[in-house]
Amino acid sequence: MTEKYPAKVKETIMRFAPAAAALSLFAAVSASVGHASTYDPDPRAVALVAEGEALLAEGDAQGAIDAYEAALVIDPGYTQVYIELAEAARAEGLQGKAIHYYREAQERDPENLAAISGEGEAMVEKGALSAARENLAELQSLCGDGCAETQQLAAAIQAGPPVMTAEVVDPTEDVTQN
Repeated sequence: MTEKYPAKVKETIMRFAPAAAALSLFAAVSASVGHASTYDPDPRAVALVAEGEALLAEGDAQGAIDAYEAALVIDPGYTQVYIELAEAARAEGLQGKAIHYYREAQERDPENLAAISGEGEAMVEKGALSAARENLAELQSLCGDGCAETQQLAAAIQAGPPVMTAEVVDPTEDVTQN
């Protein structure tokens, strides 16, 4: 009779072990996802981003880029730094570089509305209206027509790319070679 008791214990363990393993895996994954969504950036990086924003507001785009890059060294996981770098690159007229930074931000946070909108605006500035419209459609699906990012990108697309003008030279004047 002592042999039947261990067989029942084994049977019970074999019956409930897969469910227990699945439940513990679910708990572990849920805990890691919950922990990942509460990211606290390094305070030094936050201070450098604020410094960069102040420099950019003063018109010192290169100083802002330096501050943002320093923040990125301190905290490479801080997504906002990439968005700020993109804004500074756009201020310098480097839309291609800005698009790169916006995409970096989207890799870290695929539903970052500021990154999607900013990338779309940089595309408009480059003249890539069809790509910008794709970003607009993505924004509309994420937050609708009423959110600020959607409205901002829609206005940029409506305005179109900036027009480049050339200086008019009077053909009767002497033109010299350098």
